[in-house]
Amino acid sequence: MNEIKIHDIKNLVEIPDISLYLYMVLWILGIAFIFILIFMIYKFFQNKYNNDRKKYYKVLEELDLEDSKQSAYTISKYVRLLAKSEREKRLANELIEELEKYKYKKEVKSLEDDVKIIFARFMDSVDV
Repeated sequence: MNEIKIHDIKNLVEIPDISLYLYMVLWILGIAFIFILIFMIYKFFQNKYNNDRKKYYKVLEELDLEDSKQSAYTISKYVRLLAKSEREKRLANELIEELEKYKYKKEVKSLEDDVKIIFARFMDSVDV
């Protein structure tokens, strides 16, 4: 048995193949990107519907002005939170100054018409 040896052909060389790992990493990154995108869309719509300014405005809108002392405290609290623009801040400060005479006393009279007008003007100026 004579074996003929060919000198020009070399043995097979093993080439490192990482394509399977790259494929798996791309799948994982793609799935993570999709989850992040879904989470961001969810947060966008959640924040759009859960607006604090709308809640504050609704509290003031549904406020019973017959109880003048409690109304004065509630209006003062939420008016500060709602006022954003210069006009709103000016009206809020004016309203808070008018409400001072209804606070810190045992018995108070009902809200005057001037205070109700300023409150109505403030409520009309607020954008929610």
